[in-house]
Amino acid sequence: MANNDDAKYVEQTKMLAGKPYFGGDPYLTELRKQSQERTANLAVVRNEPEKYSAAIRELLGTVGDDKAIMESPVFFDYGCNTHVGKRFYMNAMCVILDCARVDIGDDVLFGPSVQVYTAEHPVDPAARLTGVESARPIKIGDNVWVGGGAIILPGVTIGNGVTIGAGSVVTKDVPDNVVVVGNPARIFKHV
Repeated sequence: MANNDDAKYVEQTKMLAGKPYFGGDPYLTELRKQSQERTANLAVVRNEPEKYSAAIRELLGTVGDDKAIMESPVFFDYGCNTHVGKRFYMNAMCVILDCARVDIGDDVLFGPSVQVYTAEHPVDPAARLTGVESARPIKIGDNVWVGGGAIILPGVTIGNGVTIGAGSVVTKDVPDNVVVVGNPARIFKHV
């Protein structure tokens, strides 16, 4: 028989396993609130390098080094499900809905207003009303530039050495060493 502590984590466990879960779960709601508080703290300590680096580490799941920069404002659903490599840079107004794991490699740069969505909602309107949703992980390789306003959708893997053009919507996996542009994003050229 599960105790009350175990029951507290049921929806989070389903969420991280890629199974349907109830997004309005009280524990998940509390975790999102904590993420918002940690994100707000980034702006407060931005000009204090030691506190700023610590604030980023407190927000995210893992951070590759103390050179990560995230320009405020930024938004994460949870933060703790996002893992960044060395020398990560995120410009202002970026959003990462990290209901599933988001892995971001070394030397990745996000332009302003980049959006990374792991969350998926039912297409059926009646199913949407239940509050049940799901999530699929996203992986971004090393040395990737994501242009301003680009959107990366659930379940996508982006290879190494990729450039994603501003405003592109990435709906499927992207191989190494290409430039993708458009909606949906398509290979523009190999580099």
